[in-house]
Amino acid sequence: MQRQTTIAKPAEIVRKWYVIDATNIPLGRLASFVAVKLMGKDKPIYTPHVDCGDYIIIVNAEKVALSGNNKLKNKKYYNVSGYNGGLRTRTAGEMLEKYPEEMVERSVWGMIPKGPLGRQIAKKLFVYKGPDHKHEAQKPEVLAWKK
Repeated sequence: MQRQTTIAKPAEIVRKWYVIDATNIPLGRLASFVAVKLMGKDKPIYTPHVDCGDYIIIVNAEKVALSGNNKLKNKKYYNVSGYNGGLRTRTAGEMLEKYPEEMVERSVWGMIPKGPLGRQIAKKLFVYKGPDHKHEAQKPEVLAWKK
């Protein structure tokens, strides 16, 4: 008996909306969990070249935890403007204080594939600083974090 490999077709994919509260969750663990959900790797219909994932809303991004000694002072985030001397450096403490949404988005982006498919996957991530979000109409389910 020969087995047939099933390949997901974009029209057949059912996407759900999920909300994750990032309070006291380590940033790396949150990012890897969210990346798996965004790509759809937790679904039996996962196909590597098709966007099979769900929509993820992350709230309370400013309350995300960083493990490690002095990571708030020692971990650096870099941006290059393209001009000579255009390197901007920020510590993780500054990012968490001023730009927590960007910090979470960058960590998730590092764990999804690069290229056109990765950009399509990244568009399904929504990060908010506080507990409120604007996606109540989609009726998102709350994803509980397992300790």
